[in-house]
Amino acid sequence: MRPAALDWSVDNCTVARAMEVLGEKWTLVVLREVFDGVRRFDDMRVRTGIPRQVLTNRLAGLVEQGVLRREPYQEPGSRIRHEYRLTPKGFDLWPVLVAVLAWGDRYLADPEGSPLSVGHRDCGAEVHVELHCTAGHPVTDPRDVIPRPGPGAHPR
Repeated sequence: MRPAALDWSVDNCTVARAMEVLGEKWTLVVLREVFDGVRRFDDMRVRTGIPRQVLTNRLAGLVEQGVLRREPYQEPGSRIRHEYRLTPKGFDLWPVLVAVLAWGDRYLADPEGSPLSVGHRDCGAEVHVELHCTAGHPVTDPRDVIPRPGPGAHPR
């Protein structure tokens, strides 16, 4: 049986475009740090072990893509430096990181569990990602989702 997806082009696929921004390990690690409140270059470098040039490149790329913005700060007696803050585009990546965390916790965590969890500020309950269709129905089985051409699809 021939998959229907072969009938439309994926040349302008937004998944591929998103992965051009996010598709490298250190990029998601940098975003994890910023979401965790670690916003300064040296703190990120020491905490994660990311090589200096790699961190410089990832931060520059996220700023260029509008995911992070640079915010100046100055410690007394020191030169002006920058910390990195999420933009609205960056905050919209939060469900992605929560989903990646849940997947990692399920399949890759150490026996004692994950070193990170996320909770709701108001009640403290664990936070997780759920899928719903626009009619509000929960989608719990990936087999209940069908790929179909979107408004920007081009026939092959």
